[in-house]
Amino acid sequence: MRSIFEGFLTTSEVLEALSERNFIEAMLRFEAALARAQASVGLIPEAAAQSIIGTCKIELFDAPKIVRESIRAGSIAIPLIDSLKETVGLFNKEATGFVGLGSSSQDVIDTALALVTRDALILIEADIDKAVAALLALAGRHAADPVLARTLMQPASVTSFGLKCVGWAAPLVRSRQRLQTSASNALSLQLGGAVGTLAQMKKNGNDLGPQITALMATDLKLRAPTLAWHTQRDEWVALGCELGLLVGSLGKMAKDIALMGQYEVGELAEPLETGRGGASTTMPHQRKQLASMVALAAAQRTPQRVAALLAAMPQEHERALGNWQAELAEWPSLLMSAHGAAQAMAQALPGLQLDTQRMRANLDALRATLPAKVADEWFNPALAQHAAELTHRQVKALALLNQPT
Repeated sequence: MRSIFEGFLTTSEVLEALSERNFIEAMLRFEAALARAQASVGLIPEAAAQSIIGTCKIELFDAPKIVRESIRAGSIAIPLIDSLKETVGLFNKEATGFVGLGSSSQDVIDTALALVTRDALILIEADIDKAVAALLALAGRHAADPVLARTLMQPASVTSFGLKCVGWAAPLVRSRQRLQTSASNALSLQLGGAVGTLAQMKKNGNDLGPQITALMATDLKLRAPTLAWHTQRDEWVALGCELGLLVGSLGKMAKDIALMGQYEVGELAEPLETGRGGASTTMPHQRKQLASMVALAAAQRTPQRVAALLAAMPQEHERALGNWQAELAEWPSLLMSAHGAAQAMAQALPGLQLDTQRMRANLDALRATLPAKVADEWFNPALAQHAAELTHRQVKALALLNQPT
């Protein structure tokens, strides 16, 4: 999952959340929840369930070995279930036949992916909250500080730096809200066996599947789906699209900061102490903008990840051959880029260094080249006062919207 070429573009926290060990542990949580639910409705013996539950402990399994064996098996679930059955059999041979009863490899993998994605989203949302808080604080402090607004890479008029910060914060607040909505829909239990019917979860003519689904969803704190979503990937892919929009908004902000931080402009500088360095080893006069670099790199890579999710949606019948597997392979990079960008900006923004005198000097230098009428109409520093009034209103509105839920 991690390579030498992308490790510095993400975070140790999200790498841990998406690690082999954590993913296999999430799969074991699925198997334990399945056995617990099936025993509670009388589908399997309680003793068998207890043997399975007691064996679903990550320390009992060789995660790297399971990953290696998945290459030949075509699925990480198959070597895990084989190993789980073998380990359960050491303690209770009769229980092995009840391991994973009625579920498919896709059930356990999709559910495990939902569990680790939820952990990654918690990290992403926490850093988005920090970034928004920092932007709103900057907006409040610099609501009336004039700065050039630029269109088509040229001076356009006067705005305030506070209003620019509001413009960076608002898409992040909206993304956070949409992510929460998408996650509540997408983070679902997957259960339905090979064809999504729960046909193997019947006893004495009674269909126990809906009860088992509800119990497992409660146990794992996931949404209970109406139907299995093996090849109906719309809600899952929608979550990926929202992550793409978030990264795009972070990249837009990073690009603005990078442009304002160019030596010739000199209006902003990232802090040196962000956990990412900042000074050049060969050119001591150079001030690196590493947080912006991380966010911009994420914004370059993420559209391809999202496009791959969309491209994989036309899946065959009730179980896909290749498309589902292609989709799975894109998720780690998408989450890694999203958290890398979010954390980089969350670390840099609180210490963002503003040179308001340089902002004013750039404005005055332009005014000096223009006819007085044009300079007063478009580039009067007093115009920032109008931006300040809007800034204060927007800061209050965004602060309310960004309250933790």
